[in-house]
Amino acid sequence: MAVRQKSHLFYQSHNRRPVLDQARGIYMWDVDGERYLDGSSGAMVCNIGHSNENVLQAMRRQMEKSTFGYRLHFETEPAELLASKVAALSPEGLDKVFFVSGGSEAVESAIKLARQYALASDQPKRWKVISRYPSYHGCTLGALALTGFTSLSKPFDPMMRVMPKIPAPTAYLDGLDPDIPETGYHYADMLEQCILEEGPESVLAFIVEPVGGASTGALVPPAGYMERIREICTRYNILLIHDEVMTGGGRTGRFFAGEHWGVSPDILVLSKGFSAGYVPLGAMIAHNDIVDAVMAGGGFLHGFTYAGNPLACAAGLAVIEQIEAQDLLKNAETVGAILKHRLTGLMARYPFIGDVRGIGLLLAFELVSDRNTMQPLPKELSAFDRLVDIAYSNGLIIYSRRTRGGLEGDHFLVCPPMITTAEQVEEIMIMLIRSLDTFAAEAQVPIER
Repeated sequence: MAVRQKSHLFYQSHNRRPVLDQARGIYMWDVDGERYLDGSSGAMVCNIGHSNENVLQAMRRQMEKSTFGYRLHFETEPAELLASKVAALSPEGLDKVFFVSGGSEAVESAIKLARQYALASDQPKRWKVISRYPSYHGCTLGALALTGFTSLSKPFDPMMRVMPKIPAPTAYLDGLDPDIPETGYHYADMLEQCILEEGPESVLAFIVEPVGGASTGALVPPAGYMERIREICTRYNILLIHDEVMTGGGRTGRFFAGEHWGVSPDILVLSKGFSAGYVPLGAMIAHNDIVDAVMAGGGFLHGFTYAGNPLACAAGLAVIEQIEAQDLLKNAETVGAILKHRLTGLMARYPFIGDVRGIGLLLAFELVSDRNTMQPLPKELSAFDRLVDIAYSNGLIIYSRRTRGGLEGDHFLVCPPMITTAEQVEEIMIMLIRSLDTFAAEAQVPIER
């Protein structure tokens, strides 16, 4: 084993991991030659797999021309080409693109654009952005004010203006049928109730993940939910923001997850799989009318140094080209269905798996003490940490969070790259079953033999 030097880095904890040597496709190797299957695409980022040679070539070509061109000094061909491509992929009317370097920046940009639009359209009283609990929208203070994840947000509450929240549509916890529109209407109508309580004239926007990310573990909205949300926002002249930071880029089998319901937002944000981990890149895409009003009112009072970086945009364009050339949207849909079927099959063996959910290759399963009541496992088991560590020791990388607002509950995202094959799904399952068996023995929870 390689000698470990003292690290001067710090992140969330003092935990050390092996040193990464190289990554190819859906696999990664450390400097000791141990192989890991990237079953979560990093943090649901590496959509097209690691070290795609076509993307690397596109980056090399751009590096030989320029690696930086400040947006106030130059227009660049990669930024213009990528913006045109993104606009073409976006819902009708969402034709203006603002590049950023990550998801938090994209969300921050969206809420600031929404506020400037309210001012430009003579609606100065509108400033509240409603979101959901649980939810995750980013770690900057503006995005964190929208985030419904208590363990991450509570320490910073005094530093920000916390925004109103409505419950996420957790039908599986509430004993409701997610396949009937009445369930969707039940949760969506909570938005209207919140708007009326806050005062419609004060509400600026509602932000929603079409399919839940890390905070709710691939939560799919009930039938009728997304359509009713759109209707309510339109009725009260409130902007609808789709947070597609995790879903944008094809992971659910559509380039944007909102396409599953045929619903168009007023503003859309994406990152993560947008550049698939090759460079930091994200985008905000807004309706023409919003941008035109803001620009006519004096311009968008916002910006980042690396916005529209030519190297990042060249990589982003190459990623989309690979998604299209390899028909990865179809593969995400097809292989995702196989993986979801296999994950659902685990419920027969493991009574402590209470739910399996998701679309395409954005999938998750949740552990519980009792499948009938959906009570979570005891917090002291720290299942969300322990199962990840066990899987890691077996060569499988998965991603976890605490389901109930970050305070308790345990869900695990299984989201391999969109290039994953049916045969590789079987590899994932072998390692996952081995890991669940070990966890069950440690935690003394039952297995059906």
